[in-house]
Amino acid sequence: MEVEERVGNRLLQTLSDVLNDCENQFVDDRKMLPENSSIRSLKAQREWFGAIAAAESLLKYTIDCNSYDGETLQGLVFSSPVPVFSNLSVISHLQTGLFTPEAFQFKALMPCSQEDKNTQVLAKSPLWKLPLIPNDPIIQEQFCFIFTTTFALVMVLGKNQAGNPQFHFSFAPETIDKAWQTLRSRLVLVNYPELSQLDAMVANFSPNCPDYRLVSQFSRQLLHNLPNLTALAIENTREGLTPPSKGGAYMSRQIETVTPSESATEPVEYTQSLLHPNSQLEMELLQALTHEIRTPLTTIRTLTKLLLKKKQDFSAKVIQRLQAIDRECTEQIERMELIFRATELESTPVTKQPVHLTPCCLESLLQQTIPRWEKQAQRRNVNLDVSVPRHLPQVVSDPAMLDRALTGLMESCTRSISNGGQIQVNVSTAGDRLKLQVISQSDSSKNPFKALGQLLMFQPETGCLSLNWDVTKNMFQALGGKMTVRQKTQQGKELTIFLPLGKRINNHR
Repeated sequence: MEVEERVGNRLLQTLSDVLNDCENQFVDDRKMLPENSSIRSLKAQREWFGAIAAAESLLKYTIDCNSYDGETLQGLVFSSPVPVFSNLSVISHLQTGLFTPEAFQFKALMPCSQEDKNTQVLAKSPLWKLPLIPNDPIIQEQFCFIFTTTFALVMVLGKNQAGNPQFHFSFAPETIDKAWQTLRSRLVLVNYPELSQLDAMVANFSPNCPDYRLVSQFSRQLLHNLPNLTALAIENTREGLTPPSKGGAYMSRQIETVTPSESATEPVEYTQSLLHPNSQLEMELLQALTHEIRTPLTTIRTLTKLLLKKKQDFSAKVIQRLQAIDRECTEQIERMELIFRATELESTPVTKQPVHLTPCCLESLLQQTIPRWEKQAQRRNVNLDVSVPRHLPQVVSDPAMLDRALTGLMESCTRSISNGGQIQVNVSTAGDRLKLQVISQSDSSKNPFKALGQLLMFQPETGCLSLNWDVTKNMFQALGGKMTVRQKTQQGKELTIFLPLGKRINNHR
C-alpha cells in the first residue's frame, strides 16, 4: 500500500516539478524578475541544445570509444521525445532508450503472461521504446537521463515554479534518483514487463557525486556550444512550425503583424513594452541578421577596392566586373543599414530616438544621390525623369539618414515596376515645407509585394526586399517630415514627402 501511494504521488509530478523542488533550496524562481515568455522559451531551448552538445563531449571524454566489445555497455541514455545523440562513436557504446506514447498499448495495462515474458528480447535491441500514457504531462517536456560509471546526469527542458519555460540539469545523485523514480513510476503504471531487468541495468550505473572538474568541464562546454539565438529565432518564427514529434516541447510561434497608425501627422511612439513579444523578437532578429549580412559584404567590398587600386594588372573586362561587385556590395550594405535603423526607430520611443535634426543642404544631397538613382533605373530598364529647381532652400533633417531613406525609397520604386516603366520625381516648395513627389507609372499588378513580418515587404518576382510603407512613413516622420502614399489603380503609386524648411526644429516635432 505504501509503495502504491508513493507511485501515485510521483504520477502527479513532472520532471520539472522534481528539479524545481531541489533547486528551490537555493533560489526561488517566483521571485525572479519578469520576462516575456517568447524570450524565456528561446533562452531555455538555447541552453538545452548547448547542454546536449556538452553532454556528448563529456561522454567522448569519459567512455572508452576505442573499445569494440559489443557485449559490454558503458552507459545508459534515456530521452524523450527523440534521441538526443547522433555521434556513432558514442552511442555504439551506450544503450539508448526512448520514452514515447507511441510505445503505449492498452493491453500493457493487463498482467503479462508467462509466454510474453519468455519472448522479451529487450537487451538485444539497439533502441528501447519505453511507453508513456498519451495524456501524461511529462510528454510536454524534453528530457535526457545519462547513467555511466563515471557520472550520472539529468537534463530537462520544461518549466520553473512560475510556469515559465526553463532548462534544468543536475549531477546530484539524490536529484537524479528522485527524477528517475518519477519517470520509473510511469513504467510501473503500465506493467512494463522488463522493469526488473531495467532496474538491474540502472543499478549497475549509479556513481557517487562526480568530480567537480567534470561538472566544470560540462558547464564550460555548455556555454561554448550555445547555439546562435538568431538561428533559433528563425526556426521558431517559421509559419506553421511543427514539433519533431508529438511529445516535443518546441514552442510553435508565428510573428504577428502590428500595424502602425495610418496617421502621418501624429508621432507614433513605440516602446519595447508596447510591442508584442513576437514583434520585439522580430526586431531583434532583423537587427542581428542585418549585422551578420553587412560584415561579410564589407569585407568583400574592401578586398574589391584593394584590387581596383591595381587596375594596371587587370583587363578592362575584369575591372568592369570588379566595379559591379563594389557597387552591388555598397547597395546591399546601405539597404541593410537602412533596415537596421528602421528596427531601431520602431522599438524606441520618439523622445529617445537617435535622430539628430539639423539644417542641411538638400540641393547638395540630391546632386550626389540622383546619379545613383539614374544608374539603378538604367540597370532595370526604367525611365527616370527628375525635375529639381535651380535653387533649393535648406531643410531640417538628419542628412545621412535622409540620404539612405530616399535611396531606399527610390530603389523600392525602381525594382517594383516592370521593364519599360517610368518614374517621375518632382521637387518643389509648398509653404513652409519642401515637397518631393515620386510618381511611378507601370502595371504594378505584375510585380505585387507581399508582407514579410511587421517591417518588411517582399517581391517574389524580382527578389526585392524593402521596408513596408507604414515603416517608411514612420522613418520620414522621425526625420522631421511626413510621407503620404496614394495607390493609382493598376498604374503605379504616388508618393509625396514633405520636409520642413528654415530653422532647426526639436525632435518632438
